[in-house]
Amino acid sequence: MNENDFQENKKILTVTPQQREFLKQNYLEYCFKNSLAPEKFISKHNKALIWVIFALSLAVFQACMIYDISKGTSDISDTAYEDSIPDSSSSDDDNNESSADDSVKNTDSDINLSVVPKPSPDSENYTDNNGKYTSEGIAAAVRPSVVEIYTFSDKNYEQIYGTGSGIIMNTDGYIITNAHVLESGQSFTAVTYDGSEHKASVVGRDAKTDLAVVKIDADPSLVPAEFGNSDDVVLGEQVMAIGNPGGLAGSITGGYVSGLNRKIKADSTGFEMNCIQTDAAISPGNSGGALVNMYGQVIGITSSKYVSSSYEGLGFAITINDAKPVIDELISNGYISGRYKIGITFYGKGYAAAAFETETGFDYPQDIDGILITSLDDKCDISGTELQPWDFITEIEGKTVTDYDSVMDALEGKRADDTVKAHAVRITDKNGGRKEFDIQFRLMPDTSGDY
Repeated sequence: MNENDFQENKKILTVTPQQREFLKQNYLEYCFKNSLAPEKFISKHNKALIWVIFALSLAVFQACMIYDISKGTSDISDTAYEDSIPDSSSSDDDNNESSADDSVKNTDSDINLSVVPKPSPDSENYTDNNGKYTSEGIAAAVRPSVVEIYTFSDKNYEQIYGTGSGIIMNTDGYIITNAHVLESGQSFTAVTYDGSEHKASVVGRDAKTDLAVVKIDADPSLVPAEFGNSDDVVLGEQVMAIGNPGGLAGSITGGYVSGLNRKIKADSTGFEMNCIQTDAAISPGNSGGALVNMYGQVIGITSSKYVSSSYEGLGFAITINDAKPVIDELISNGYISGRYKIGITFYGKGYAAAAFETETGFDYPQDIDGILITSLDDKCDISGTELQPWDFITEIEGKTVTDYDSVMDALEGKRADDTVKAHAVRITDKNGGRKEFDIQFRLMPDTSGDY
């Protein structure tokens, strides 16, 4: 048989049922003789039937398990609940028997939480052997000297604008506080630690240093604070701040002196004051309150205007030694002598562009470094110069000025009635035309306290 004949016969090769049975018997005999497990011959129909039976059996088995688990959990819960609550109908003997879970049941109704009085301090003044107060002693000794000040935006004491703190200076009714506490106020009251309310009047205020003095009627029952020498404060010394943050009267926080002789600028005026740095919490409402050493002496006047908004636990208090001359002059004069005003309002370079373009219709000159004048006070000498609103002042006393701080730097050492020279620029048209000119004016005395 050639190759082509073989391929042809291969195509029509078939196996009869008799041949299949014969082959099966020979295969089983072969497996038996050689100890092999014979392959099971299962038809497709039988295989499908086996899978159906298996699936049904599995489903029944799972259902039984779920039922048993559910029933078992219910039985356990019922048993636990019954064991945890004594049967009121059971006898005393049954109650004395141990339960299956060995739980202990309290039947003594006389057992209660005991609260005992606080032990008395070693001294009625809460002081230690060195004469220092404890924190409780500070609260008892100094808190009566700190008042809460209410600022009203009307003269009838009806519309509260804000609150702050103050320190009683003497029984004559003089109270030290911060100038910004009184800002925008038309009338004021001071509330002492015992809840007594007193109408207050402004003796003097100085926004530059953020210090002010108000006065209530003299009263021998007032408790004046004791003021200490802030030059004696040492780094690491324990201190406490007393004030009224958020209207919470008489709040006390504790901390340490974290730094000394910090030259800190107020966020409203940019004027530097010598401050004590502390980690005692100082918040709005604490302004005008007391920073106290552990001898009960006020060593600083706290102010939220000198508090860092960028870092936690960084507060400052104006030192008493630096505050004293300002306070004394406010009481004697009602203002700080030598304060002056230029008589202008202006934008610094970073804020001027939008206002300039809106008001003039000209493009803002990016090459000009200066302050943009928005108004002039007609009661001041500068209003009689060539300067007009929407002009730029680029130099004062030969120094470039671009913002509030640079203006104050240029005027350093000047006093009221001193003459000042400045250079100005005016934009004249949309093409950027300009006129440059010099002016000379006199600084005006300022007794308003607004700086």
